[in-house]
Amino acid sequence: MRNFGETFLVAFIPLFVAIDPIGLIAIFMGFAPNASREHRQKQGLLGVITGLLVAIGFIFLGRFIFKALGISVADFQVAGGLILLGLAARELIGGDERPRSGNPDFGVVPLGMPLIAGPALLTALLILVDTVGVGFTILSLVVNLALVDIGFRYARRVEKVMGKQGLKGVSKLIALLLAAIAVSLIRRGWVAA
Repeated sequence: MRNFGETFLVAFIPLFVAIDPIGLIAIFMGFAPNASREHRQKQGLLGVITGLLVAIGFIFLGRFIFKALGISVADFQVAGGLILLGLAARELIGGDERPRSGNPDFGVVPLGMPLIAGPALLTALLILVDTVGVGFTILSLVVNLALVDIGFRYARRVEKVMGKQGLKGVSKLIALLLAAIAVSLIRRGWVAA
């Protein structure tokens, strides 16, 4: 049982950092602020489902796509790591330059993709499939996306409890962890290449 828990955490933590549920709540709050609560909830669920479908598709088709394009996992690790490092740096240094949407239909794009199923998540998924296997990777993905959905459903309450500054602070900490994961991906990809 302990091995199950350890393996699950090995898969869960990088996906939690890559998805950044706390940061997503802050972004979600900025989308279509004048839309009804029901519409926002529907768009949030649509974003989670879109992210899940893209991620599952990438788990099973990612390597085939790489082979067709003639790139390796090491190439993707370096490229993904560079993108993640850029995203983390923008979050840490750039401040509030978050994507906003005045469009009331934001569930699929940009929420589902690229905010939920973005380069951070896709890179982490490919690495985890090799590290812990498909089963643990999908399980930890589903648990993380369930947390995102819960966060979207209770976004106003989370914001009241943590405050806007609290949400920003946690998001910055997660961005710092994302930067560390990015450096690790670049290093591993460079060594493997």
